[in-house]
Amino acid sequence: MRTVYLGTSDFAATVLRQLAASSHRPELVVTRPDRPRGRGRKLSPPPVADAARELGIALDQPASVNAPEAVDTIARARPDVVLVCAFGALITEPLLSRWEMLNVHPSLLPRWRGAAPIERAIMSGDEVTGVSIMRVGAGFDDGPVCGQATEPIGSEDTYGSLAVRLETLGADLLVRTLDERPPCVPQDEALVTYAAKITAEDRELDPSRPAAELERVVRALMPHIGAHVVLGDGSRLGVRAARVAGGTGPPQGKLSFDGPVPVLGTADGALELLEVQPPGGRPMSGEDYLRGHRR
Repeated sequence: MRTVYLGTSDFAATVLRQLAASSHRPELVVTRPDRPRGRGRKLSPPPVADAARELGIALDQPASVNAPEAVDTIARARPDVVLVCAFGALITEPLLSRWEMLNVHPSLLPRWRGAAPIERAIMSGDEVTGVSIMRVGAGFDDGPVCGQATEPIGSEDTYGSLAVRLETLGADLLVRTLDERPPCVPQDEALVTYAAKITAEDRELDPSRPAAELERVVRALMPHIGAHVVLGDGSRLGVRAARVAGGTGPPQGKLSFDGPVPVLGTADGALELLEVQPPGGRPMSGEDYLRGHRR
């Protein structure tokens, strides 16, 4: 089957590599333009662009995938189906209805439609998630689902550990869907939840919430985004690993430096900060941070 692949992120790059090893190797890869990244703001390609070049697949990086020139480039590849995975830009007409489009979405739709399904699943304490293959339409991740596969969420899973498993699961499911072409079933709108994009407010560990919720936030945002607590001087202490403390802790909102690691008092219990990153500094254990803090 002739395919064209639209994707951008690390997740999409992993799926592309597995897809390229199948009988559905893309004729063309379309991704976003290079962007400034890092502290030096150096212009860098998206992960999918690197993967396409590594695999020797034709690559297009249009300013807009919906522009006539971009649509013409896809048409010249003569795809039977256009595949989408974490592309990161809205797809509109005429591209939307010109070819069959299948999307790889890392959740069990209709749960967690939207931009941050992996993060929201961990934050919400879900015990299981997975990957869905769905037909792309004009709505917001609301197309009929052609296949799903489940994956448990462990009590110590971070975004990083869970995403790696979902990448492999999603690639396998996509290839199987293309091989078998199962019927696609409409989603149950009564079961819809939305995975809103992660905001600055989501990243701040709010002590008015229970410690168990904040521990899940830390795991959900590690290592790609990161959570933090606000210190007394208004600066932010990054939190890379945390644990719900046993026994009693400091009052809600107080950050204690009296124990072996910093401890944040919350609305229900306390949160031990096991690995932190001071402003402008390197990641370190909570113990090392306290040793420097007490000098």
